[in-house]
Amino acid sequence: LADINQEGANMLALQTRQQLSTTALSMASQADQSVLSLF
Repeated sequence: LADINQEGANMLALQTRQQLSTTALSMASQADQSVLSLF
């Protein structure tokens, strides 16, 4: 039972990290586009 809980926690942490990096990437690309539009 403890193993299952641990696995669930690990999976959740991975998913969260994935979402964060995806969000960061999209924010970065939006920032790039904003900077490019200035020139």
